[in-house]
Order: sequence, then structure tokens, then C-alpha cells
Amino acid sequence: MPAPLILGSTSPYRRDLLMRLRLPFTCTRPDVDEQPQDGETPDHLAHRLACAKAEAVAALAPGSWVIGSDQVAALDGQPLGKPGDRDHAVRQLTAMSGRRVRFHTAVALACTGHPTRVAEDRTDVVFRTLTADEIARYVEAEQPFDCAGSFKCEGLGIALFDAIECTDPTALVGLPLIATARLLREAGYPVP
Repeated sequence: MPAPLILGSTSPYRRDLLMRLRLPFTCTRPDVDEQPQDGETPDHLAHRLACAKAEAVAALAPGSWVIGSDQVAALDGQPLGKPGDRDHAVRQLTAMSGRRVRFHTAVALACTGHPTRVAEDRTDVVFRTLTADEIARYVEAEQPFDCAGSFKCEGLGIALFDAIECTDPTALVGLPLIATARLLREAGYPVP
């Protein structure tokens, strides 16, 4: 029987994704400062935070394997955070209109006494040219204030794009399940 599994997140999006693997798990909020360090690139930030989240929760639950994940959206190489409110969401979507945005998603699997396993995914999203009215209607309808990039691709946000270029469609939602399943198999979990 594998060790207990914990998702180091209280994100409903990540929880719903992990449920697809049909493994029992619990969720714990990691206590991690998510502020970027000076000069930190978006891919390094996602990697560092995924590891920090997994390792912080693993330290509280010895013997458990903990999944940590983080996603950083980047426009012109600069990280975009979660908007937090309507005005910031409108500004983000306006800046991304007609542009290509890269999403760096990292997943880490940690357990005390074992090296942390990490995988990374990169997704490029091509936004169609959006009008101010389209942006306002979208933000009002979905209120994506807790989402990197100010959209929910699993919902109405898909209508904002011309294309998504990826190797794992779940990465854009916040937890790359292909990589997560591989890391779990390596740790001895019975994932098909």
C-alpha cells in the first residue's frame, strides 16, 4: 500500500484534476511566499514554487508524498500574476489581446527523506484580438480573479483564443496530469 498522498493546494481546479487519477488524497494549504525573487524568470519561479509548496507540506506530514504545483503566465518574458479583481483582469486581458502568452507549469512530488521529483510543462496560448466589450462580458461572466492570465480555459475562457499549443492540455488548468501520473508511478503509486 503506497504512503498517504496529499495535494499541497486548496485550489479547486487542481483538486478536480487530481481526482481524475482515482487515487485517495487529502488537500493541505502550503504556507509559501509566492512573490518572485528579483530577476527571477517565469519558468524558474514556477519550478521554485512547486518545490516549495510540496516540501512545506511534506515537512508537516512525514511519510506522506505531497504534490505541489505552480503556474506562471508570461507576456514578453514578464510574469503575470493572478489578477485578484475586475480591473486587473481587464488590464491583463487587454494586454494579452492578439498576443501569444506562455504558461509555465511545474509539478513537484516530495516526501521527507527522498529527493523531490519535479516536472515542468510549457503551454503557449494565442489570444484572438479582443474588443473592450468582449473582455468586459467575459470578466463579468466568469470572474477569473484567482486564475493566472485572467481566464478559465475549462470554461468560457476557451472562446478567447485562436490556438493553444501544448503537450498536456491539463497543464493550462494548473496541474499537468501526464507528468503528475509519471511522478506518482515512479514513487510507487498504482496509476494506470
